[in-house]
Amino acid sequence: MRLTHIFAAAAFALASTFAVADNSAEQAIRKSLENLQLDVPVETITASPLAGLYEVKLKGSRVLYASADGQFVMQGYLFQLKDGKPVNLTEKTERLGISKLVNGIPVADTVVYPAIGETKSHITVFTDTTCPYCHKLHAEVPELNKRGIEVRYVAFPRQGLGSPGDEQLQAVWCAKDKKVAMDQMVDGKEIKSAKCVNPVSKQFALGQSIGVNGTPAIVLADGQVIPGYQPAPQIAKLALGAK
Repeated sequence: MRLTHIFAAAAFALASTFAVADNSAEQAIRKSLENLQLDVPVETITASPLAGLYEVKLKGSRVLYASADGQFVMQGYLFQLKDGKPVNLTEKTERLGISKLVNGIPVADTVVYPAIGETKSHITVFTDTTCPYCHKLHAEVPELNKRGIEVRYVAFPRQGLGSPGDEQLQAVWCAKDKKVAMDQMVDGKEIKSAKCVNPVSKQFALGQSIGVNGTPAIVLADGQVIPGYQPAPQIAKLALGAK
C-alpha cells in the first residue's frame, strides 16, 4: 500500500490505553508498517505528546501516527490546544524536518543570488529552466535581493530525469559560472557545458521526498513549502516572518 492510500484525518481519539514498553512498541509498530508496504522508509519512532500515541517520522519529514501495539496507523494532523488556540504539532514537526534537509544542502551545490546589503533571510527555490512561472519568479529575484532575501536555486526537472529541463539544469550546474548560466538559460539562450558530476538528480530526489511535485516550489528557512509562483513582496513578507 502506498503512503497516499492511507486514510487521512484531522482529529482523532484512542479508546484504550496500552502498557507496552517503548522498545516493544517500536518493534510492534515497525512490524505493522512493514505489512503496509509503505513506499517511504521509516526514520524514527518516538512517543508523541498524546499519551499512548507514537509519532512515526518518514524519510523526507512526513509524519504518521500509530498506537503502541501497532494495530492502528493513521496519517493526519495532530493539534494541541494552547490557551484556547490550536497548534498544529504535525505541521511543526514536518517543517522542522524539511528545514534540516533543505538548509543542509551545501550552498556550493546551489545557484545563489545574494541579498543586497544585510542578509535578513533566505529562500530555497526548486526550479526548472523550462518552467514559465519559474521565469516569472526569476525576474523578481533582484527585488527579493533588495529586500534582504538571499535566493538559493536547487534543481527540479519537472518532467523527470532525462527531460529537456534535466539537460538544461545539468548544463547550468556544470557551467563555470552557474549564476550567469542560469540567467542566460532563463533568457532562452543555449548553454553548452562540458558534462560533469552534478547534484541535479540528487536534488530532484530530495524535492520529491518532501512533497515537491511542480515548479517553482519555494522553501522558507523554517521549512514551510510554498507551491507555485508568488509575487516578490508576498514572498519577502513570508521569508522575513519565517523562524
